[in-house]
Amino acid sequence: MHLRPHHTAHGVILFLTAVFLFAVLDATAKYLTAFFAVPLLVWARYFVHLVFMLVAIAPGMGREIVVTQRPWLMTFRALMLVGVTLLVQLAFRTLPLAETTAIVFVTPLLVALLAGPLLGEKLQTRSWLATITGFCGVLLIARPGGAMVGIGVVYAFGGALCYAIYQILTRKLSASEPPLRQLFYTALVGTVAMSFVLPAYWSGEMPTLKQALLIASLGFYGGTGHFLLIRAFREAPASSLSPLLYVQLIWAMLLGWIVFGQLPDLPATLGMLIIGASGLSLVLHRPHSGQ
Repeated sequence: MHLRPHHTAHGVILFLTAVFLFAVLDATAKYLTAFFAVPLLVWARYFVHLVFMLVAIAPGMGREIVVTQRPWLMTFRALMLVGVTLLVQLAFRTLPLAETTAIVFVTPLLVALLAGPLLGEKLQTRSWLATITGFCGVLLIARPGGAMVGIGVVYAFGGALCYAIYQILTRKLSASEPPLRQLFYTALVGTVAMSFVLPAYWSGEMPTLKQALLIASLGFYGGTGHFLLIRAFREAPASSLSPLLYVQLIWAMLLGWIVFGQLPDLPATLGMLIIGASGLSLVLHRPHSGQ
């Protein structure tokens, strides 16, 4: 289907809004990790997201929102996103916002590596070079003797690995599962999974009104961001939107500076640019089906 230019522009606006919400979500989560256990924040993020979908989406879809022929794969995909949220928020406890975001952005490179064994896609020489270059960028951020705390780097990279598996499963399920059903499963599985973990980490302390609003906003940012992302891909082709994902790195750097007074040093900034350029080269040279 050929998209009219104004539809593409609308899709770009929706996509950039979603990316901004994800950056604000990360900044808010990082701020809250100084006061609350990460599992509590992750639970709240998915619980509010679930309530949002039950109120706004479920009435219009009925049973279609939950009935699937591949429940185990849908559940595993959702658990991978829970892993991303948990590991990245753990990384935020010790790493600056911009550097953590940059490490997580090696995800497209990991997808390129894993798509071969998991999806049967052939990895081209260009993809190998982009992947190796991108990992060199990570080494500049997490270099020995730098300011990055080792365990935080491990958490961030683990989050990127979970995110890569999540994206591959999303691609695998896209032929049979509508996006809103996939979105609902992430909210449902995330809420249920973290409800089992929560009692071990919550001491019963109640947040202040300001903190409660910030905690609730995590689910709003996440749920609204993913919803806008889905709408954006309906309005504009993926080839027009995917490169714009790296705008989130700019937002992460700005929010890290404004909220936390943290700016990456020169080697880390260079590493971020290398990761962004490597990921962009994969996105821009990826073959498209023309749909």
